[in-house]
Amino acid sequence: MKGPGKGKTNNPDGRPKGSPNKITAELRERISDFLNENWEQIEKDFETLDPEKRVLLYEKLLAFILPRLQSVQTPDIKPGETPLIIFKDFKKEHEEETTKK
Repeated sequence: MKGPGKGKTNNPDGRPKGSPNKITAELRERISDFLNENWEQIEKDFETLDPEKRVLLYEKLLAFILPRLQSVQTPDIKPGETPLIIFKDFKKEHEEETTKK
């Protein structure tokens, strides 16, 4: 029998975290090649879309080039608490300062 047997592996720790699997890398390369080879047609098709569909497609494409936002934890705000946020009226403050002078 070749290999360690059914259900067992030569690498019990598995693939290192963050390393892409071979299929994913190959698929990304094929998609990239396809897009590069057909870019002019893709641009023409994009221009023919309704504005709403164009925005949706643009948004989906941005997901591939922009990093994803992660939630931010602040140590002074406990989960479930709603912090008090005070917005200043800077225009009003500026007008009051200029009228005092």
